[in-house]
Amino acid sequence: MHLHTNVYLFFALVFVLLGITTADLYFRSAWAWAALSFFVVSLAYIFNNPSIFRKRSNGTIPVAIRWTLWPFLWATQVYNVIARSRDKVPAIQEIEPGLFLARRLFPSDIHFLKYHDICAVLDVTAEFNSLNWTLLGEEIDYLNVPILDHATPSEMQVTRALNWIHTHRKGGRSVVVHCALGRGRSVFMMAAYLLSQHAEKTTAGVIKQIKAVRKSAHLNKRQFHKLTTMHHKGLLRVRNSAWLIANPVAGTRQWKESKEQILEQLAPYYDLTIRTTSETHNGSYWAQKALRQHPDVIIACGGDGTVAEVAQELVNTQVKLGIIPLGTANALSHALCGIGVKINPIQTACMTLIEGVESRIDTACCNDEVMLLLCGVGFEQQMIEKADRAKKNSSGQLAYLQGLSEAVGDNKSTVYEVQINDQKAIAIDTPSLTIANAAPVTTLLAQGRGAPDLTDGELDLTWLSPERPQILNLLELVGHGLTNRFEDHEYEGVHHATAYRVSLSASDGGLVSYVLDGENREAEKLVIEAIPKSLSVMVPAKPHAEQEKEAEEAEQASSAAAH
Repeated sequence: MHLHTNVYLFFALVFVLLGITTADLYFRSAWAWAALSFFVVSLAYIFNNPSIFRKRSNGTIPVAIRWTLWPFLWATQVYNVIARSRDKVPAIQEIEPGLFLARRLFPSDIHFLKYHDICAVLDVTAEFNSLNWTLLGEEIDYLNVPILDHATPSEMQVTRALNWIHTHRKGGRSVVVHCALGRGRSVFMMAAYLLSQHAEKTTAGVIKQIKAVRKSAHLNKRQFHKLTTMHHKGLLRVRNSAWLIANPVAGTRQWKESKEQILEQLAPYYDLTIRTTSETHNGSYWAQKALRQHPDVIIACGGDGTVAEVAQELVNTQVKLGIIPLGTANALSHALCGIGVKINPIQTACMTLIEGVESRIDTACCNDEVMLLLCGVGFEQQMIEKADRAKKNSSGQLAYLQGLSEAVGDNKSTVYEVQINDQKAIAIDTPSLTIANAAPVTTLLAQGRGAPDLTDGELDLTWLSPERPQILNLLELVGHGLTNRFEDHEYEGVHHATAYRVSLSASDGGLVSYVLDGENREAEKLVIEAIPKSLSVMVPAKPHAEQEKEAEEAEQASSAAAH
């Protein structure tokens, strides 16, 4: 357990005992307040969760949190004042040209910032309010990456900080990194950036370089181990070259409305090259151009069609795909990032690009075309066909519901010859069959066993029985989607199977009308094959505590394998 955890739990216990042994109601209330404050902070250290302070993007801690944690925050302020008064090193020092290390900044430090032309401040404290640069009238770009005192940052936090610092340094702007006293957390981030720029150096060598300037710089064992591990794994790399490929007519021409917000959020972290699609230059064309420049990430900004065009060029490459959903359904983004893209799509997508992590997911090939989501015949194909552009522009996602309602009302059943893997082909009489690689819960017709797993190397087949009332089948699919499980019943109307390869044709030998990732197609035969772990995408980062647990488990497994 972290030393600070034991200390804060000890203080919480002391205040509880004082409250029990004190008769006066006011003093008992004060002791209880102090006990609660220190206990809550000790929980933050147990779970390594600095978000307990709810520090905002402008560096302020909400009033409610300040009042709740006031005893702890007051004690921290007193300790900080005493430590600063005894600190013999200058408040701000230049480690390398344009890179400064500092303790907490005060209005008295503004003259120093102006004199050295420092216009970017990285604050890695969680427990202190920052200067409000807007109110001070200073042209300072501020970023807070909250880290608990003496704790280690997550890989996501380090990546975010490195990209942010590098964007400013490439623009010739000086950056100051500060924590409470400029000794630990800020030293970690400064050392991480120096290692990202000088991969040949060692962690010990970089710390020695920093200590040669700032004598009080020091990393504890956990911080030094985390930094060394990240360096050895090659995680201390600036990866911020990005091409953004936008479809200006996606959705209801949302690019025009959202462009300023998107660029404002991404520009501090990415060196962006922006291209827009047209009738002559689609997403595939610009993705091919981008790949020749070897960017770290290519961002598809549009609907599922634009995403598919870009993604097909990135399959079996190491370049990451980022997605900013501007379309009507945005199914892949929903599957990767969750319900947040439905509530606040731009903010959720941009934060995934800034704070997210890389994940390798499956894709599939359908008749020599890349398939990210699904291929469907019957209801799915008819729904897409009926929800034309005019209906989507006027009704949004309701157009799909209207299309599905009409398709279910028609309830046309077709017999298909279906071969799963290398098994003998079987005849399936169904009004709806989907073969899915990925599908969010809103893609109802693919929920035969809940949402398909993007990383299991298999395709999910879902088909409906024509004898059972389709409203019952749809209700059952809703249940599967919400519970993410499939249960076999005696009179089951929903059928499910998994496969790595599927072939499908109409039993009468006619053309099959199908939909592939939202686009209508026709063919005599469909051949769909899974391509496991073939595409790198940006997905939201897991909570820090979960990341640390997984890292520890991986390290233990590696250690066990070595022995």
